[in-house]
Amino acid sequence: MVIHNTCSSLADTLSYRRQRLANLIDFPAILWSGSSSPRNFPANVFPFRSSSHFLYFAGLPLPNAAIRLESSKLELFMEDPKPSSALWHGEMPKRDEIAQKIGADAARPMSELEFWVEDAATIAVQDAATWTQQSQLLNRWVLPQNPLQGIDLELAKAIISLRLVHDEGALAELRKAAAVTVAAHKAGMATTPKAKLEAEVRAAMEGVIIANNMTTSYNSIVTVYGEVLHNDQYHHPLQSNDLVLADVGAETEMGWAADVTRTWPVAGKFSPTQKDIYNVVLAAHDACIAKIRPGVEYSDIHLLAATVIAEGLVDLSILQGNAEDLVEMDAHALFFPHGIGHLLGLDVHDMEDLGDLAGYEEDRQRSDRFGLSYLRLNRPLRSGMLVTIEPGFYQVPAILNDTNLRSKYQNVVNWERLSEFADVRGIRIEDDVLVTASGSEVLTAALPNDLDTIENLTNS
Repeated sequence: MVIHNTCSSLADTLSYRRQRLANLIDFPAILWSGSSSPRNFPANVFPFRSSSHFLYFAGLPLPNAAIRLESSKLELFMEDPKPSSALWHGEMPKRDEIAQKIGADAARPMSELEFWVEDAATIAVQDAATWTQQSQLLNRWVLPQNPLQGIDLELAKAIISLRLVHDEGALAELRKAAAVTVAAHKAGMATTPKAKLEAEVRAAMEGVIIANNMTTSYNSIVTVYGEVLHNDQYHHPLQSNDLVLADVGAETEMGWAADVTRTWPVAGKFSPTQKDIYNVVLAAHDACIAKIRPGVEYSDIHLLAATVIAEGLVDLSILQGNAEDLVEMDAHALFFPHGIGHLLGLDVHDMEDLGDLAGYEEDRQRSDRFGLSYLRLNRPLRSGMLVTIEPGFYQVPAILNDTNLRSKYQNVVNWERLSEFADVRGIRIEDDVLVTASGSEVLTAALPNDLDTIENLTNS
C-alpha cells in the first residue's frame, strides 16, 4: 500500500521513517554516507553521491557522515567544516544546523563514533575508504561483495520492507525527477535533426537536467547502436536511416531517480521496417502496464511482454510457431534478452547493492534460463511500488551469430526475413510506473510514445 504519512517537512518525513524502522528491529544501526573518491589527485574528486540507505533516513547528501538509529532516535556523526575550507567552498553549515534540519536527537563529531558502535548493524558502502572504516570500527569485515549475515541481514531486510513501498515524501521527489526527465527527452528529440553526433543529443538532454539543478541518475545511453544495452559511447555520427535510442533519467538533489527510454528516427520518420518493430515493442509496453495492479506477479508481467513480442515477430514472419511455445523455449530472448524492468527509487536499480535480496521475494532464486536469467525483480506487486516497464527488440551480433543459439533456434527463426530489418539495431520504450491501490499510474506519461507524436516531436 502507498504510505500516506502527513509529514509536512523533511524532519517529519525522516522521523516517520525511523519510527517504522524501530518497529522492525530491536538493535542499533549505523549507516555511513560514504566519501568522495579522487580522480587523479586528492583535491580533484568524482562527484559525491551518498549511500542510498543513509539518504533514506538522513535526507541530505552529507559526505563523510554517519547516523546511528536506535528506538526511533537518530544521532548524527560528522565533523564541522574546517575554517580554512571557507576559502575554497564558502561558508558551510555546521553540524548542529544540519542536525536541526533533519530532526536529529543528537549531533557529535565523527571522531566519537567509535564509542557508539557496540552491537550495531550496518550495510556496506561501496567506496573502499568507507567500508574499510566500517570494518575497523565494527571489528568485523564489512564488504560490499560479501553476503549479509546476522543483524546486518536483519537490518537489510527491514530497510527493504520500508523502501519497497514509497511514502509521500519519496513520491514527491520521484515526480520531480520524472517531470525533468520528460523535458530532457523532448529536448533530445527536438535537437536531433540539427545534430551531427550522438554527443549533441546527449548534451541537449543532460542540459535540461543540469538546468534544473539535478544530475543524471545513471550514465546516459544516447546511441544509434541501440543493441548495446548499456552503451556509454557518444562519438558516432547520426545517419538519416538511424534510430536514436536514449535511456536518460534525472536524479533530484535529494537522490531520487527517474529512468526513461525512448527511441526515435534521426530523419524524423520511421522506415516501414522500423515502424513494424516499434509497434511490436509498444504493444508489449502497453499490455504490461495495463496488467499492473497489486498482487500481480512481476515475473508474469515479464512473460506477458515476451509473449506479445513473440506474437508480433510471428506476425512479421521473423519467428515461426506458436508464441507461447516460442517463449517456453526462450526464442524471444534472441531479441529481448533482458528483464522487463526493475524497482526504482533512490537507486535507478533500487537496492541492487543488496544483490537479489530486494528484487526477489524470500526463497526465490534467479533462473538460469536464457529468457529469465536477467529478470531483476521477482515479487508480487504492492501498492506504492515504483517499477520500470521497458520491453525492447535488439539485434545483438554476439547473440544472433552464436553458433549454439543459431543451431538451437534454426527451425523457428526466418533468418532471410530477419535480414530485411537490418535498419533496426535496437528499440526500447521505458516508463516509470507506480502501482496504486486499483491499478497503476505512469509517472512519465507526459512523454508520448506513439509513432506519430514521436515523429512530430523530432521534426519540431
